[in-house]
This record gives sequence, C-alpha cells and structure tokens, in this order.
Amino acid sequence: MTKDNDKTKNEPARKLCALVIGHQKTSPGAKNAGSSMTEFEFNENLSMLIEHRVLQTDIQRVYRRTRVELLGDINALNPDFIVSLHCNSFAGDATGTEVLYYHKSSRGKMAAEILQRHLHNHLQLRDRGIKPRRSKDRGGSLLKKTIAPCLIAEPFFISNDNDLARAMSDLDGLAEAYANAIDEIGGNEEISGWKNG
Repeated sequence: MTKDNDKTKNEPARKLCALVIGHQKTSPGAKNAGSSMTEFEFNENLSMLIEHRVLQTDIQRVYRRTRVELLGDINALNPDFIVSLHCNSFAGDATGTEVLYYHKSSRGKMAAEILQRHLHNHLQLRDRGIKPRRSKDRGGSLLKKTIAPCLIAEPFFISNDNDLARAMSDLDGLAEAYANAIDEIGGNEEISGWKNG
C-alpha cells in the first residue's frame, strides 16, 4: 500500500483544459447555407468526441450562458489552459485553418502553435497560421480576460462547402487531432505549468 501511495505522490497532477463550445443553441454562430449545419451544432458534437479521446489531461466542457457569464464560468474552474471551439465563416470561398491567441501571451502563442500544427496536419486545408489578437479584436475579450492561456480554434470555414465536407469526412480524426494537441499542451510545463510560479 505504501508503494502505491508513493507512486501517486510522484505522479504529476493532471492538467485541466476548459473546452469551450463556442456560441449557444439560441445563438448558434455561423451556418453553412447548404446543409444548415451551425457552428454550435458542429462543435457540441465534436466536443464530446474530443473529451473521450484525451488521455492525459482532464477536460471540463463549458457552455456559454451569456457572453458576460462565460468569462466567470471559465475562470471559476481555475483551468490550466482553455480551448474554445469555433468555425470560421466568410462570404466567399475563404478556406483554411487558424488558431487565435492573446497577443501578449507567450504561453498562448506556444499553445496556439501546437494546436495549429495538429489541426492543419489532419485537415490539410490552407495553413492560415496562428493569429495574435488584441482585446478589441474579434475574440479578444475572451483571450485577454481569462486567467489561463486561452486559444480560439478556427479549424475550417463552415461557410465553405468543401471545408465543411473535409471536416465531416473524418470527425473522429479531427477529434483525435484536438485530443493529441490538448495532451501535448497539458504535458508542456512551459504552457500549462503557469500556476507553479
């Protein structure tokens, strides 16, 4: 029994990722004109697949009640890092994968690079890169006002039929890409170990 207790003491504590489902049922975000698939519907389903594939990090899914309450709900969890699930949208044929982070967060930038790599490697859409955001930019308030490093994932354009078809063709693979990125971020003390000092 002592050996088991010693083993538990030596194991690092699991990190907590707040997995935010962007938008909400009554305000579902962007929508694909052909299929009527919404950003919220896509990401709510995807979040459950991600949660079951993450192996080394604890996941707490977070739903937005209101924009104001979302920040408090996330911060109350005291997560080690945050991934907010979204889909891009544009009136045209824009395509590709990008991840947003707060421009002053070096940890956010490192985490964004990891998530971008995993999402782009899976989807093989145009690599739009990681994008720094200021508080006045779209998504900037969430990125700035959460206590932990925060990312907004925009893996594809839901407004683009080809992008959506690519994402839908292998949802399990997309969930696995997210899960692998979350475990890699959780295992990186430079990013997720910010509470230690």
